Amino acid sequence: METLLNNINGRYAAEKKTILALCSSHESYSIQDLARELGTSIPKVTRIVAEMIQEGFLVDTGKMESATGRRPSLYGLNPAAGSFVGIDVNRDSLMVAVTNFSGRVTRMLEDIPFVLRNTEDSVADFCRCVQEKLSEAGVDKSLIRGYGVNLTGRVNHRTGYSYSYFLGEEKPIAQLLSAGFGHHVVVENDSRAMAYGEYMSSFPGSEGNFLFLNVGWGLGMGMVMDGKLYYGKSGFSGEIGHFPLLDNNCVCQCGKVGCLETGASGSALHRIVLEKLSDGRSSLLSPLFKEGKEISLGNILDAVEREDVLCIECVEQVGATLGRAVAGLINVFNPDMVVIGGRLSVTERYLMPPLRGAVNRLSLNLVNSDTLIKVSRLGKTAGAIGASLLSKNLLLSEIA
Repeated sequence: METLLNNINGRYAAEKKTILALCSSHESYSIQDLARELGTSIPKVTRIVAEMIQEGFLVDTGKMESATGRRPSLYGLNPAAGSFVGIDVNRDSLMVAVTNFSGRVTRMLEDIPFVLRNTEDSVADFCRCVQEKLSEAGVDKSLIRGYGVNLTGRVNHRTGYSYSYFLGEEKPIAQLLSAGFGHHVVVENDSRAMAYGEYMSSFPGSEGNFLFLNVGWGLGMGMVMDGKLYYGKSGFSGEIGHFPLLDNNCVCQCGKVGCLETGASGSALHRIVLEKLSDGRSSLLSPLFKEGKEISLGNILDAVEREDVLCIECVEQVGATLGRAVAGLINVFNPDMVVIGGRLSVTERYLMPPLRGAVNRLSLNLVNSDTLIKVSRLGKTAGAIGASLLSKNLLLSEIA
């Protein structure tokens, strides 16, 4: 544990650790609220809070709103007590977010070119690359308390293993990353981290139910249930992309047929566009196709932005398929909110109308009337922000 956190000792060590864990999830507490949470007296909590302010952990964040009487002071984490770094690993680039001790974003480093491969050397290069970029951005690395790293596919944050970057039973990737950064590292599935980042920006301190669909090249989901990330028995929940919903005879990357991902993802959009171009349909991408040049998902999204009719039609098809899945999720979970994020969320104008139409047709009215469906407000930064916040909250929770 880093030096600052090692200072948590003495006669009130247990209470201090609990207060840090509480404040990591909720922005601020009054003395009365902390006394209630700790099950102890107000005078004792007053002494503890005073010590934590002197030690640099807490600050006075203002007064609680009150209709009558004296307004009590609120206390929260001291932003200057340290920082956390979140790294979102994409197919060919990195997104890095730095947050202070209270969870506010202080730096955002976007679209850093890097391809992480399944080797120890690549992991070492990854750590060096991030460290160099942090230095170039003027981040004080002496204040960093922990790192969070998002990876695609099946990730178990408790064991530190990723089965997309599996380096052997004896070497979980979190161990190699911790050695490379010289700090505690939390590895997490990208969709869950995105869900957490988005949730904390929309419902800080609440205990709502929230679904986040990461519509990128693949399709993943993060779930927040009663204010907490839901992992499932083995830590691999959220594989909505591999729900056997479709009868399209398309083989998924997992090897099975009919997975939702084969009809509602960036890879599905890419395949559908190429199929229509093969059938002779006209598009802004037709010259590239006829010349035999590679057409990327980025090319397709650019064509949508330029109002290409064929590509818009394909996005709408993906939206309708995704809407069928969202309707089912609403019927099962009755969530407060469903957020659509990931790379395809930039096509909101064309993706969301057929999605909402399918939800209205296929979900139960009494259920969906209470659910808000929206596009991610954090956009492509959601994963990096979520990784940083998870690193902070898991670290502070583990010491409690």
